[in-house]
Amino acid sequence: MNASIKLLPEKKLVGLSRRMSLADNKTGELWKNFMRRHREVQNRIGNAYYSMQVYDDAYFENFNPDNAFEKWATVEVADFSLVPDGMKTHLLESGLYAVFLHKGSSTDNSTFQYIYGTWLPNSPYVVANRPHFELLGEKYQNEDPNSEEAIWIPIKPRDMPALALD
Repeated sequence: MNASIKLLPEKKLVGLSRRMSLADNKTGELWKNFMRRHREVQNRIGNAYYSMQVYDDAYFENFNPDNAFEKWATVEVADFSLVPDGMKTHLLESGLYAVFLHKGSSTDNSTFQYIYGTWLPNSPYVVANRPHFELLGEKYQNEDPNSEEAIWIPIKPRDMPALALD
């Protein structure tokens, strides 16, 4: 499985979010709530959905399935001028990402296991402290074995020197 290295331009996202952990995963509930309301977003760009995770700084250093993170169900918008009541905005900053194509059910974690267990440790990159997301396009079919989604992992060069601040 190969990664494409891409520079993501800034994106404006609108949707719903919820704190959760892998041990107490509420992703299905979050998406069910968002899909009931996604048509309220009037200035949407494209047809794709963004399933985004915002992790705390040390999330991957001391990994524990009970560690909480913020999960988002979103779509991209042209601007933040028409945000439906009860929905939130998130400005996804530009940055470098490793992109992997996952084929199969959304419950199959083999691609994530490969990314974190094989690809990242053997690559010239480390995880950057920016949101992770899955881009759910036209071929996404949730738990269907023929489903496809793009997994975007924020990265930075492994040997990136720290900035000296005076």
